Amino acid sequence: MTFFAPRKRPPFSLARFWAVVFKEFVQMRRDRLTFGMMVGIPLLQIVLFGYAINVDPKHLPAAVLLADNGPQGRTLLHAIQNCSYLDFVRELKSESEADEVLKRGDVQFVINIPENFTRDLLRGDRPAILVEADATDPAATSNAIGSLRTLLATALQNDLKGPSAFLAPTDSAVDLRIHARYNPESITQYNIVPGLMGVVLQMTMTVVTGLAITRERERGTMETLLSMPTRPIEVMTGKIIPYILVGYIQVLLILAAAYFLFRVPMTGDLWLLFAVALVFIIASLAVGITFSTVAKNQLQAVQMGYFFFLPSLLLSGFMFPFRGMPYWAQMVGELFPLTHFLRIARGILLKGDGVQDIIPQLWQIVLFIAVAMTIAVKRYRRTLD
Repeated sequence: MTFFAPRKRPPFSLARFWAVVFKEFVQMRRDRLTFGMMVGIPLLQIVLFGYAINVDPKHLPAAVLLADNGPQGRTLLHAIQNCSYLDFVRELKSESEADEVLKRGDVQFVINIPENFTRDLLRGDRPAILVEADATDPAATSNAIGSLRTLLATALQNDLKGPSAFLAPTDSAVDLRIHARYNPESITQYNIVPGLMGVVLQMTMTVVTGLAITRERERGTMETLLSMPTRPIEVMTGKIIPYILVGYIQVLLILAAAYFLFRVPMTGDLWLLFAVALVFIIASLAVGITFSTVAKNQLQAVQMGYFFFLPSLLLSGFMFPFRGMPYWAQMVGELFPLTHFLRIARGILLKGDGVQDIIPQLWQIVLFIAVAMTIAVKRYRRTLD
């Protein structure tokens, strides 16, 4: 009997190598969603970081409270108007109106040119210009304030000639007084930590619930749900209720850290913040449920959650000044519930906003919930079929 020794396979075979490569391309072609994410996410990052993100915001909305109609007062006002950092959007009549527009966030700055400014300037009395700034986001105001200091040194040079020429060489002819509202010391943590509440909630709630239905489909327990006498809305709400409790635990942890570690002022009603947090948690859960009805597996659900989270994070005003972005990016950012929740959370904690103050932002989150839940219920019914 003759025995034949088995042929030794070569350590590396080009045929086997190309077979594996071809197999991966076939799999990639079948999983079009994953391939789209691989291409779409880099393109999205290039567009957002290249065109939308701006750490030196300009054309910030400002209002003026002009109590002096003298020539030097008007000259100074025109000089500030020509500054690229500020755009005057309205003229105010009183200090109370100035407080109101700053608290609502309608403007970033209020320029107060006091009465008798021109008279005091020509007398050499060094009149003061008051600039009130919404400093809840220090990054959005620091460069603009610096430009105002430089501007005052040259704005009145043409007017200070002849008998008033003795005022021109000095940089102390006008006293610039900055009143940084809501964050006088420009502490970054006061802006970041309240915003972190919304970022953490959206990231965890969206991803976790995005896995809800896809996990059951992969484990084969989806048939049990389909056989139960439950309506789609009952299944949806039943799945999100446990995660609402988890969301509140996260809110409490962040608020505790904000108070004990970072000393973030909490001037508003915390119960109001908890109520708004519930609305935002439901919005994030609705997004996750919608993704879970579209995705075929858990990997796709996570990818879709990341694809939603990335632009929401960058365009919401959490990392970069919202008003520093171009107009089209601001319009896109307004579509995300995180943008409005950040304004509400910062407004309640730093400004002491009440119910009337947050309604313009809250109703947009509620509208987002209605749209997302409608899509989720329709997609779930399609899954049943």
